[in-house]
Amino acid sequence: MSPPEPNATLALEATVSPSEDPEKVLQAVKNIVGEAQFNTNAGPHSVRLVTEDPRALVHIRDQLRDRHVRSAARRQMLQKSSGRSTNLMLNRQAAAAGVIALCGSPEESPLGPIYLILESENIGAAVDYLAAISG
Repeated sequence: MSPPEPNATLALEATVSPSEDPEKVLQAVKNIVGEAQFNTNAGPHSVRLVTEDPRALVHIRDQLRDRHVRSAARRQMLQKSSGRSTNLMLNRQAAAAGVIALCGSPEESPLGPIYLILESENIGAAVDYLAAISG
């Protein structure tokens, strides 16, 4: 049995380079949240998606589990935790293919990473939900 989804806001941000189609970048970002409801703000130079839909957290949690990267994601989120937020960098090309892959640095994603920003009143519980070591 899974723990209950924490109340959290998830934002995904990516820059759009001149050689990229903004719609393709937006689709890659949408792939990360699966079937969740969201709001977007897409312009010629950046894309931002925001959701509070728990289905987004479930989708990301399942991807981290299925790709066996929970411990790496947990470590990165705990290192970058500040107050009520934390973040991860995700590979843009993998997201375009519908897969979540972590980046340790921006250089690991040639056109730049997708930044996942997680905010919650209880950020520890949100990190535990997404990247619990067991479960």
